[in-house]
Amino acid sequence: MTLTAMIEAWNGIGLVATYDRPTAAWIFIALHDDTMGVPLGGTRLKVYPAPTDGLRDACRLAEGMTYKWAAVNFPFGGGKAVLALSRPIDADERRALLTRYGELLGTLRGAFITGQDLGTTPDDLATIARAAPYVNGVDDLGHVEDPGPYTARAVFAGIRSAVEFRFGNADLTGRRIVIQGVGDVGRPLAERLARAGAQLVLSDVDAGRVQAVAAPLAADVVVPEAVYATPCDVFAPCAVGATINAETVPQLRCAIVAGSANNQLREDDDAERLVEREILYAPDYIINAGGAVGQGMKRLGEHDEETIGARLDQVGDTLLEIFREAADRSESPARTARRRVERILASRRRA
Repeated sequence: MTLTAMIEAWNGIGLVATYDRPTAAWIFIALHDDTMGVPLGGTRLKVYPAPTDGLRDACRLAEGMTYKWAAVNFPFGGGKAVLALSRPIDADERRALLTRYGELLGTLRGAFITGQDLGTTPDDLATIARAAPYVNGVDDLGHVEDPGPYTARAVFAGIRSAVEFRFGNADLTGRRIVIQGVGDVGRPLAERLARAGAQLVLSDVDAGRVQAVAAPLAADVVVPEAVYATPCDVFAPCAVGATINAETVPQLRCAIVAGSANNQLREDDDAERLVEREILYAPDYIINAGGAVGQGMKRLGEHDEETIGARLDQVGDTLLEIFREAADRSESPARTARRRVERILASRRRA
């Protein structure tokens, strides 16, 4: 599909696209829905095979943010930005690109607020914030807070709820949990799970990074090619999206899929494939909402960490409600979660 065809098919409220000639990169800002409030979503920076792949990511992720904010009933809308690189860039090029992106963000005058996402760092956000004030997680002094630990806390709560629903209690002692990706979220999640007594198996495309995380946690390591077929109680995708698909679902040897990655299912049918294999799925846009919620609360004026932490833990309660409703209706949790979100959005539109 061409860029033009993808834009014509886009069901959102707006799309900003521009070509950054110095880096041969495309900048896509996808605004999906503002029913709950101003669109807020992260900025992803990644090398893509083609610009259409970057645009597809932006559109899917923006829709995911609409569902994420609505699922937790938070006053923001769905949006996402993707800086689609055609090649790796050096540090100077990166700063220049992020500055130009920040200037573009400024022209929207607050119609989109951004934050950290795959491929961007706290330092990157500080660079963007120097060009425009519409950056979540950056305070008035330019200090940047990493949302990863917030996301990890909510995922941890979600895993406990999934284990409770599937096995009858939330105790993680001895539960074998495979974490795919030990970066900004996977690492703090692994640390939380280790403290809770879980038996960890870690995997990452960066061999040095996974060994560094595994060693102090006494965790096992598995190569990326074998991660799906590794026996476990919980498989936690914490890297890129679309890893749960028609090719990988048959390989899974787990009881639960619950992780932080965005857009874990390649297509809607993958949720049904998990049901057919009796694998419990924690919808990604709910279990991974912690980073957005934590920093969103601070943007709304709440800075008490205990209050924020309690709100993040509620992600687990929300998932338990979804699991129970899905079981009562004999349907996938993904379908239950979508109906929940659509109900919230419809109610807000009528108000």
